[in-house]
Formats: sequence, structure tokens, C-alpha cells
Amino acid sequence: MFGIGGGELVFIMFVVLLLFGSDKIPEVARTMGKAMAQLKNATNDIKNEIQKGAEENGLDAKSLSEMTGGINSQINKVSEDLLGDTVVQANKVKEDIEDITGPVKRSL
Repeated sequence: MFGIGGGELVFIMFVVLLLFGSDKIPEVARTMGKAMAQLKNATNDIKNEIQKGAEENGLDAKSLSEMTGGINSQINKVSEDLLGDTVVQANKVKEDIEDITGPVKRSL
């Protein structure tokens, strides 16, 4: 899953818990779920419109498949960009914490 291991996932969840608090996490998760559902519905609507238009103009299934493949790759790219920013920020926080705790670990 996006190259994230179990320990990293736990750390990210810990940081999210610290940032938002236990009261806000269900609300944040619900909001993200709704946003993902809306994105999925919007892409399905776009695909259906493209298919209808292609069928009306007599395009064959091969060219239609190529178009939907391009759309899917763009959707995946946008999703990765959105989630990638979150992972980058989490990695920055992780590095900052390691920098802070590094001297403490070495002195023990």
C-alpha cells in the first residue's frame, strides 16, 4: 500500500491522533471517505459520458478502451499526488522527531 510498512502506518496514525485529537478523527475520516466517494462518482459519470458520446459517434471499443485507460491513469496520478503530499509531510515530522530524539537516544 503506497510503500508504507506497518510501523510507518502506526507512526502516521499516531501523528494524526496528535494533530487532530481523538474527537476529530472520525469526522476527518468521514470527510475523506465522502470526498473519495464523490471523486469516484464523478469519474464514473465522466466515463459514462465518454462512452455514450463514443457510441453515438461510432468509435470502436479499442479507441474507447485507450481513452478510459488514459483517464484512469490521470485519476491514479491525482490520487497519488493527494496522498503523496500527506506522506511527505508525515515523513518530515518523522525526521524531525528522530532529529530531536537522536541525542537523547545516544546519551542513554
